[in-house]
Amino acid sequence: MRLSLLWACVLLGLGLALAGPARGQAAAPGALVRGVTLTLDTTRYAQPAQQLTVAGEPRLYFYYRTDDQAAELRATPTGPVRSLRLLPSADYKLQDSLVRAADGSYRGTIRFRNLTATPFVQLVFVAGADSAGRPPRQQQIVSLLPLTRSSLDLRVPNSELFVGEERVVDLSTDNPGNVRVTNTWTRGQDIDYKITREGPGLRLHLLPNNPGPHALVLNLLAERPRLDADGKLTYAYPPLRQDFTVKASRLRFLSVDRKDIAFDEAGRLQGTELILDDGQSFDLHRTYRLEAQQEPGGALVAELYTRNYLTNNRVLCQLRVFNPHRQTAGYLYIKDGDVARYITNFDIAPRPHVTAVSVLHRGGDWTSNLAVGPGEIVDVRLEGESLLKGRFHVEDLLSVPSDSSVRSDNSLVYRMQVPLGVVRRRLAILEGATPTGFVLTVREAQRPHPLNFVSVSYGEGPLPVTRLSGPVLYQHSIPDVVFSFNTAAIDEATTLYGKQYLTMDVRVVDAKNNLLAQKTVDNLVICPSDPSPRAAYYQDKQCQSGPFSLNTLLARKTYELDDWSRIIITIKHNAGQYGEPGYTQLVDLVLSRRTSFDIDVSFPAGLLTRSPGDTGYGSFAGISIATLAQLSFYSPGRINHLRPYKIGAGFVALNAFNLTDNAAVKRDLGIVVLGSVTPVRTGRLTFPLYLGGGYLLTAGKPFFLLGPGIGVSL
Repeated sequence: MRLSLLWACVLLGLGLALAGPARGQAAAPGALVRGVTLTLDTTRYAQPAQQLTVAGEPRLYFYYRTDDQAAELRATPTGPVRSLRLLPSADYKLQDSLVRAADGSYRGTIRFRNLTATPFVQLVFVAGADSAGRPPRQQQIVSLLPLTRSSLDLRVPNSELFVGEERVVDLSTDNPGNVRVTNTWTRGQDIDYKITREGPGLRLHLLPNNPGPHALVLNLLAERPRLDADGKLTYAYPPLRQDFTVKASRLRFLSVDRKDIAFDEAGRLQGTELILDDGQSFDLHRTYRLEAQQEPGGALVAELYTRNYLTNNRVLCQLRVFNPHRQTAGYLYIKDGDVARYITNFDIAPRPHVTAVSVLHRGGDWTSNLAVGPGEIVDVRLEGESLLKGRFHVEDLLSVPSDSSVRSDNSLVYRMQVPLGVVRRRLAILEGATPTGFVLTVREAQRPHPLNFVSVSYGEGPLPVTRLSGPVLYQHSIPDVVFSFNTAAIDEATTLYGKQYLTMDVRVVDAKNNLLAQKTVDNLVICPSDPSPRAAYYQDKQCQSGPFSLNTLLARKTYELDDWSRIIITIKHNAGQYGEPGYTQLVDLVLSRRTSFDIDVSFPAGLLTRSPGDTGYGSFAGISIATLAQLSFYSPGRINHLRPYKIGAGFVALNAFNLTDNAAVKRDLGIVVLGSVTPVRTGRLTFPLYLGGGYLLTAGKPFFLLGPGIGVSL
């Protein structure tokens, strides 16, 4: 009985042991994938073996070496899916899509991005679209936990420090970005320190306070965690310990309550109150020298007169300055006679004072002309003394960050942007709240704009003048030529052009190019309107308020012009207003016609005439005279150029100039309709070739004629 019970317990234990891993491997209800594996180099990380619960969420952890680490991804779906996809993310790049393997899993390669700076990385799996093309309804998020093993070491070849002297040493690490840097000093320790990041490395700044042997222990934190020996997450680096020997300086450094002393006449005569440390070691009502060198015979920088002892071991002094001094130039030595007793340091410099201001426009050179335009980005350079001590700014201007800014005591360069809606015309340059005496003047934009904002109407509706690239052949009478201006199209939201100063030259010529009229409009001002951000500042009495009619200038109106007259208008920017040529546009309107009606007198000679019923070729007439009302045709697309053929009707006097009494000469008057071809034209004389027919009034019969002639145009 006992043996049977023992075997039952053993079998139950084996069953529980086998069931435990099976439950750990089982997927959660509704899960899309039941196993995710990452392979980095030669190491594989899989669920649930490499899984930790962080903030109540399971995460698959893995160790990486570089921020752009590549990994092979393998995901096993819980059941049959049409396809498995990985949604794109800014934390990684899927180098190739997931491909289904023979065992049913999906494999692909991903490359992470900036793992050190990305604390939370998630893989979002979705099932592929169904056969109808509908988007997937099921997705699963797998959270990752990037871990890294970065080293940190401190090696100091010389362990001697001196009180009051800052020392900087390098920290060795294989991943500087994984060290959490605060850039602030510790307080109240024997050796204060701070960690800074300079370029690709880390630097440790040390400032000893008390002499003697001291051990410095650095407890630094990492940006990305690692697993400790107990398998728990830790952000702490192993403590770094370094022993130092701190020695007292031969001259004790005394701190002051002020680091900036004005170097001016008042500071030399009246002095400035100053509080020094270690006041009990000074003799009251005694004057000490401040020099910039420890050896005797140095130049006098200032005099220090001790007045009263204060609490906390301090002394109130009166400082009179005689020469400037910079902290970067070295220490100041407090001397009793020629013997140095202490060292200190502070700046003695003139008050901030601006002596010159210049402006750099984009694409230009530095200029002393302080005019700026709305919306413009300019560099403003201040020149003077002790400029780094001042707080300079320009009224209403916005500061623009710049990597190429110049900053020194004698020169400061600020990059600034003038707001588009700036209201002031004069922008003062201030030091704090005190004017420096220099101002920037706001000048409205004044640049030539392409002339597409000018439209012309001559009977067919307004058209932009920039679309009239050549002569315009207009076949109707021109009632008027009216120019209109689209003032809303001049200024753009961020690009300003300002007022447009135009000049308009008008010439009117007839068909023979004889000048009929000439006028010039010298100062036509077009002001931008809304939505220009500066519309309210452009308007004045000079602005053209409406359309501009050409007939108001011309004595001979456009509707009175004859055929083939031309109206030539040249529109251009007034170069004197811009300092550059600007744009020019020519508008050439031609009163064209398709046909022309005139009276033509010609002298046909050697006409071949024939009437119906005649035999042979008919008879040749002598010199005749013909008077015809003719219709001429102009060549399309050409100005005042006739085609070589005409059609007309009139009278022909056959043999009109044959005065012989020969009975064979037949004179007659015919009514004809003739077509003529004129291959040769010389002024008013033409040499046409006639073809047509008509009716002979004396013979009383119709006839046809063909032959040359000499024509005279009236």
